Amino acid sequence: MKELKMKELLLAILSALALTGCASEYLIVTNDGSVIATEEKPKFDEESGMMQFEDEEGREQSIPRDSVKSIIER
Repeated sequence: MKELKMKELLLAILSALALTGCASEYLIVTNDGSVIATEEKPKFDEESGMMQFEDEEGREQSIPRDSVKSIIER
């Protein structure tokens, strides 16, 4: 009985760690001080010179790379 509870606890801990490991948020800080939150890492499109990402509402967005001051993973 004690061994079964230990296995259940271990499974619960591993599941929680797996879920938190997938939940990264990125903050795009622009040169004018705006902060844009996104759940996926923004990608740079060399052809257009734009940073592309999906905003918090699920819409595809892009901004010029020159407007990005930094990208922070949280």
